Amino acid sequence: MGLWDKLMGEFVDVIQWTDDSNDTLVYRFERHGNEIKYGAKLTVREGQVAVFVNEGQLADTFQPGMYELKTNNLPILSTLQAWQHGFESPFKAEVYFFSTRRFTDLKWGTQNPVMLRDPEFGPIRLRAFGSYTIRVKDAPTFLREIVGTDGRFTTEEITNQLRNMIVARFANILGQSKIPALDLAGNYDQLGQFLQQRIAPEFEAVGLELPNLLVENISLPKEVEAALDKRSSMGIVGNLDQYTQFQAAEALRDAAANPGGGSEALNMGLGLAMAQRLNETLARPAAPAPQPAPVAPPPLPGANRYFVALNNQQTGPFGLDALQQQVQGGQLTRATPVWTQGMANWTPAGEIAEFNALFANLPPPLPGA
Repeated sequence: MGLWDKLMGEFVDVIQWTDDSNDTLVYRFERHGNEIKYGAKLTVREGQVAVFVNEGQLADTFQPGMYELKTNNLPILSTLQAWQHGFESPFKAEVYFFSTRRFTDLKWGTQNPVMLRDPEFGPIRLRAFGSYTIRVKDAPTFLREIVGTDGRFTTEEITNQLRNMIVARFANILGQSKIPALDLAGNYDQLGQFLQQRIAPEFEAVGLELPNLLVENISLPKEVEAALDKRSSMGIVGNLDQYTQFQAAEALRDAAANPGGGSEALNMGLGLAMAQRLNETLARPAAPAPQPAPVAPPPLPGANRYFVALNNQQTGPFGLDALQQQVQGGQLTRATPVWTQGMANWTPAGEIAEFNALFANLPPPLPGA
């Protein structure tokens, strides 16, 4: 720097930074010999934080506002070195301005596919990409951990590292979620929020904040997408025979609309082939309509259905045919409690007249039993 620049620097007593870029995180204010004069004006605008570094040691941090740099305004610096009047400053300090606004539309994505085991397709490879935003949350920590002595630190210098952190955590989360590949599109918001919560502490460790993270797309490899498209096409086509008839009718219409498009013999042959195909279709009997599955008839009107107490458990209700089978199998006896609608309490089966026919072929109980 020349003599004129040095002299002009002596009279400049305003320290400020107006950012005309969209990617600068940190800017170091340049002064001749890093000399800060007593009584200089420091202007910190909204969306900025200023950090003083004196002889390599972090001194003071200033929030948005205007400050007159005097001893009583710099309590930390006053313990390091005394200030004196005059052009020559007794100490040399560096001023770093940090932009605390949000830096938006930063991109992340997988450089290589992520291998996963899908419950429907088996082992598959997935690619993903999205966007995120960052903001300087703790300027001193960011200066110590990342910036160092860089005079102009941009987002380009850190986005590669941040992207690698996001992709690594995303692969773990996607593998642990066990979400089928065809259902991932409905879970982008949940995956983005969970990934943001998971990785936010790692950003804070270097003085950054992660206000937002979006998962914009998760896709299959091209060959898998092609196979899936064929599978979807088969489902859309449905009846292949009807699809063939439709294609034949379309070809016949195109041939009639463009009689000069080929030789007369070719057009005639095509027309005959299409007509024969349509005749076969019209002559084919229609497929019978599907018949509904047989349904069991309801019980006859007036027939009582009884609940039976077996092993202290309520079973049923049963019709008389099912009760007859239980009698023959020995599960239902004259002493078994039964109940049907209209009865006040459970009653032994032998005391109900309707059950007499069921026990007609059975001997009566032994005397004294």
